[in-house]
Amino acid sequence: MASASLGNGGVGSSRSVKNGFKSSSSSVDWLGREMHEMRLRDKVDHDDDRDSEPDIIDGVGAEAGHVIGTTVGGRNGQSRQSINYIAEHVVGTGSFGTVFQAKCRETGEIVAIKKVLQDKRYKNRELQIMQMLDHPNIVGLKHSFFSTTDKEELYLNLVLEYVPETLNRIARNYNRVNQRMPLIYVKLYTYQICRALAYMHNCIGICHRDIKPQNLLVKGEANVSYICSRYYRAPELIFGATEYTTAIDIWSTGCVMAELLLGQPLFPGESGVDQLVEIIKVLGTPTREEIKCMNPNYTEFKFPQIKPHPWHKVFQKRLPPEAVDLLCRFFQYSPNLRCTALEAYIHPFFDELRDPSTRLPNGRPLPPLFNFKPQELSGIPTDMVNKLIPEHARKHNLFMALHS
Repeated sequence: MASASLGNGGVGSSRSVKNGFKSSSSSVDWLGREMHEMRLRDKVDHDDDRDSEPDIIDGVGAEAGHVIGTTVGGRNGQSRQSINYIAEHVVGTGSFGTVFQAKCRETGEIVAIKKVLQDKRYKNRELQIMQMLDHPNIVGLKHSFFSTTDKEELYLNLVLEYVPETLNRIARNYNRVNQRMPLIYVKLYTYQICRALAYMHNCIGICHRDIKPQNLLVKGEANVSYICSRYYRAPELIFGATEYTTAIDIWSTGCVMAELLLGQPLFPGESGVDQLVEIIKVLGTPTREEIKCMNPNYTEFKFPQIKPHPWHKVFQKRLPPEAVDLLCRFFQYSPNLRCTALEAYIHPFFDELRDPSTRLPNGRPLPPLFNFKPQELSGIPTDMVNKLIPEHARKHNLFMALHS
């Protein structure tokens, strides 16, 4: 939602020291030089955005005080109702368009309006997808309307639930005071990301493609609503794969979890090649079979043999073994070997969230985590459902109540 401002650094820079590890400098330097010959096509800022999110002309209707009028209702016997939104300020801009905070003149409700120029050269599926989504961890679409300008430009306006905070800003606040995010929050945020992804992947059949802390919205203290930048990009995309799966979202989720634990991005690269170098410095050299799973066109490329770096050295602190195990399941070169989102959020790393005595650091109870809809649980084996919903929460879950 907000445009990212991420730190840069070149191959072999001080970033390897900051992340708590050093690879063999000669191997890494050789790797960086040789991989530039691969001519990997870096599509992070162009092709992926162009498919569904065209550019927008700056400033049209998003200036403070600008009033946008529309009507809602008129279907299924409902009467049509006029609504006016007063633009307050821009909260995010990018190739996708502009997002601005607005207030409904009639009700006083604060909303976020995403305004996107409709360009006939591009296929925009965003409205269709947003209308399909209904989940507590996905930002809600209230309604939508089209608007035109004096130049006869057509804009799609998505009126969304307004969530004021991003995970990126929360993580930066901890960094400013030289603290690490409490592990309970890492668990909460990662769990809710996985739950939203499981719904998108299994129930709707779509891939997010752009998971990063800037796109994770936080309500209150620990309630994530779900809306690819290079740092979070799966290796198969860096290798130029065009036939990818929902496993790319799983890799990105691992990058977010690792960043919350580390206090900075785990794989900071300033190009596709540099990104791959950063990944190999941590995970070691992919095998020929792993490269084939990512993109068979690169199986003949000779990589230097770099050993994986131990996780306790990467994070410079003792991580719970469950955290290490989950990260290992996220960070598999072969997409088909990564865990699914569903497998992730029944992982033992999240068992503390299923304990009825668990509280937030301020003593408050956890946000709702087990309010699963029947659609989310449909087709899941009973033993897995029993892991998902702890006994103390089953009486409050409609699906469990009907099937107990």
